[in-house]
Amino acid sequence: MYVLPRQIQLMALYPLPSAVILNKINISSTSSLHFTCRFFPKPLTPSLFSTTIAAATTSSSTLFQPHSYGPSLYKGHKVHQNTDNFDEENFTRVFDITALRVPSEHCFSLESKLRGHLLNWPRIRNIARVPGDDIDDELKEFIGNNNDTETLIALERRIYGKAEGDGEKMCSVLYRDKLARTFNSTGYVKFQNLAKLSRPKKSKKKREEKEGSGRQRKGLGRNEMALVEVVEEEGSGDEDLSGLLGDDFIRRRKWSGSTRLLLLDERYANKGIEEMPEAIKAVLKEQNEESTRLSFEIVRCKLTLFYNYWQMNEVLEVLLPQGMIVPSAFETIGHIAHLNLRDEHLPYKKLIAKVVLDKNKPKIQTVANKIDAIHNDYRTMQLEVLAGNHSLVTTVVENGLYFDVDLSTVYWNSRLATERQRLLSCFTHDDVVCDVFAGIGPIAISAAKKVKYVYANDLNPSAVEYLERNCVRNKLERKIEIFNMDGRRFIDSIFASEKTRAITQVVMNLPNDAAEFLVDFLKV
Repeated sequence: MYVLPRQIQLMALYPLPSAVILNKINISSTSSLHFTCRFFPKPLTPSLFSTTIAAATTSSSTLFQPHSYGPSLYKGHKVHQNTDNFDEENFTRVFDITALRVPSEHCFSLESKLRGHLLNWPRIRNIARVPGDDIDDELKEFIGNNNDTETLIALERRIYGKAEGDGEKMCSVLYRDKLARTFNSTGYVKFQNLAKLSRPKKSKKKREEKEGSGRQRKGLGRNEMALVEVVEEEGSGDEDLSGLLGDDFIRRRKWSGSTRLLLLDERYANKGIEEMPEAIKAVLKEQNEESTRLSFEIVRCKLTLFYNYWQMNEVLEVLLPQGMIVPSAFETIGHIAHLNLRDEHLPYKKLIAKVVLDKNKPKIQTVANKIDAIHNDYRTMQLEVLAGNHSLVTTVVENGLYFDVDLSTVYWNSRLATERQRLLSCFTHDDVVCDVFAGIGPIAISAAKKVKYVYANDLNPSAVEYLERNCVRNKLERKIEIFNMDGRRFIDSIFASEKTRAITQVVMNLPNDAAEFLVDFLKV
């Protein structure tokens, strides 16, 4: 028990690491003051502040065990092998799979029936499009709503020159000459839809040229992560009519309507119908009984997974030496990824930064690593930019407020957001808050939205500059009074001033040193 000139009750909380909040300060005009200091234990929840990054790491010593199921960079066929430089093509893998080709109108119902036998790989859809198999909506009226036999035979005669049962067709030279003469004499009267196939719309052409996708657009079953291709048997295709029908025409077996591929589980790869499960055999048998025209078939496919498919930790497992711990987490500050690499990671820091940047675009634009502990009075971090934009100025959104931050000159810790929110919940609308170490204002500005008034101070001139800027940006400059002075001097002056409002809450967020400033309150 301390006896002071006036009565003040101090209650010390620890919602932040070594930070102190002093609340319920009651000042009376009595001649003596009783000082009571009560300390509350820290929360029993796992601490968020024990390390700079609470990184969830995995040991790569377990990565070389056999992969029984699912995609892996240690499985499949490599397309390229370039060990000199970091090449994204080195992470392309091709997997042999089997698929069930079905009419497009039946694919979703069959997906539900065969779900237990379909490919269950992450980020890969069980249904894929067949290259060159889809038609435009404008052609549906010509083909017909129902893929009956007569409609398909008529279509095959127009495209291929013959249909089933027509006997030998004329050679390709005579057939093309016949088509050319027909075009010259009747224009597109007979083959008006053939013009639509060979001459896509200008807007469609421009869009494809801009994207640079060529044949690898959405209609051909490719996205940025994976590509599904049907492996055609030798001799199964007809003559190449791409010169006549346009580049969009792909040689394959006779068109039998719009179809989809149901990708089967990897354990059925390169297996025939006899080795398929009973559920798939039942679907094929049921279809053969209902229709004389075969519309369901088992096809062999190639599934290509590109660099964009693989997760950050999967790529780093391959790049880093065996037995090295793989960093798999980092702190995000606006568009900046803040790493805390170990000494063993430093020889590979550029590769790690590139992978982190690639796998977190566009949210992450800069990757930086802390190269030394914090020793200066301003608590600024020494960061080395490893990849991306070299600017360390960013904007952080917290509790609906915007904070401009320059990590090279001020201190910021995004992982304290939850604790800051918990601290703000202790304030009331009638409180007057004094933030001794305000920084750029994450507590002071957030408190200004709730309390009556805030006094904010920081020793770092750059932090005070950003504090003033953030107050104006969030339209709270009228409720905050800002100071730039030493913490002890600020405590003495703010409580000694007659113009100061009655302060009810004092926040001191200074790790390791905040408790040393408690003695200054004995002088007030």
